Amino acid sequence: MSSTGTAARLRYVRTSAPKVRQVLQLIQGQDIETARATLALCEKGIADDLAKLLDSAVANAEHNDQIPADDLFVSRAFADEGPTGKRFRPRARGRGTRIRKRTSHITIVVARFDDDELERRRQKALAAGPGRGRPTRRPRRPRRERAAAHDEVVDAPDPVAEASAADDPGKQD
Repeated sequence: MSSTGTAARLRYVRTSAPKVRQVLQLIQGQDIETARATLALCEKGIADDLAKLLDSAVANAEHNDQIPADDLFVSRAFADEGPTGKRFRPRARGRGTRIRKRTSHITIVVARFDDDELERRRQKALAAGPGRGRPTRRPRRPRRERAAAHDEVVDAPDPVAEASAADDPGKQD
């Protein structure tokens, strides 16, 4: 995996850096598609902003470096502390306590996979086949075969009706 890449930065985000780092650790080293899915399923509030930042980094790589999004992965993702706003809250007996409004600067760097890694991924995709969806639970028969099987069941004699007719000899024709 290559070390250089294309970066996107989001500055002065009103979330503390440790909270952002928790989510960034989830996507670091993942390919773009997996990282987007991870951020979409993440319940942290900052995940939406990180998804936009990831899309921006991918767009930068596509536009500035002409690298397709399928060849990219998140090579580095980090959050630095930004300036802290200081506020005061009144407390008992005329005192005041400091409230710290923390901010952070977030950077996501995307890079292109190495050639051998790209080839390995392409071979894996070819081996997997065209469909990416979840396989069905059981193979389904064609509609005509299902209808024919249903007709056979409907045309079969009813064992309950035969048993009741055998019990009541006066109802026979």
